[in-house]
Amino acid sequence: MPIYEFRCQECGDEFEVLLKSKEEITTVCCKACGSKKVERLLSVVNSLLSGGNPKGSSGTPAVESHSCPTGTCTHLHLPGHQK
Repeated sequence: MPIYEFRCQECGDEFEVLLKSKEEITTVCCKACGSKKVERLLSVVNSLLSGGNPKGSSGTPAVESHSCPTGTCTHLHLPGHQK
């Protein structure tokens, strides 16, 4: 399932949505203000073209675990572009 990035044309908020199909794009609304006036953004692709790691990047994903209401949640932080 692809993750799509959107920007609200009303409040300017940028957010990501995981969609099962492209048809669901028409149902997306802003998470901040609820507006249906959203535009899809072009996503930045993170790829390393030559040997080595980008400056300031270890190149290794960081795994972070913490407690959440349903038990233990794990997040995988990938190196690369950060907002």
